[in-house]
Amino acid sequence: MIKLILPFLLLIYSSAWAKVDPPNYDFSLDKLDTFMPGKSLEDIQKSYPDKKLKMTHGAYKTYQFSVEHIRYKFPIFVQTKAGVVTDFFARLPAYFLHDIFHQSLINRYGDQDVYKKVEDQAYYLWKNEKGLKHIYYGACSITCFPVHYAVESTKDKHTGDYQTVFERMEKTKRP
Repeated sequence: MIKLILPFLLLIYSSAWAKVDPPNYDFSLDKLDTFMPGKSLEDIQKSYPDKKLKMTHGAYKTYQFSVEHIRYKFPIFVQTKAGVVTDFFARLPAYFLHDIFHQSLINRYGDQDVYKKVEDQAYYLWKNEKGLKHIYYGACSITCFPVHYAVESTKDKHTGDYQTVFERMEKTKRP
């Protein structure tokens, strides 16, 4: 009898001390610093040489880059004017956990300035002293997960034809 109970107890004891990290535990917002408004397209290409031109609208060009995390890639759309980033839009992987990603934004930028909830989706907005606006959307079904994250410059005065990447993408979806 002891031969059956002892392995079972050892199994329970060893699993109680096992550390289980959520899938995006090791994702750092620093990985997205490369794409922040004000950075040059040349600097981005040093770290992410594969780019695809997605849209051109006047002086603005939108490029797609792929960021790798663990075994997955997710797209980041970067809008530039004269080779300088004006804003970016990242479609975050659904396997990221909302609570951890949202907490990492709070740890970095403090409490959000605006919070709105519509049905199962939430909108968070941070306006920081560096003239950047951080926009994060999260959604919940059985679990909560991030939908997208975008950063745009607020201190630069853009011309009348300026629209964020997200606004341009919304227009291309509509008939």
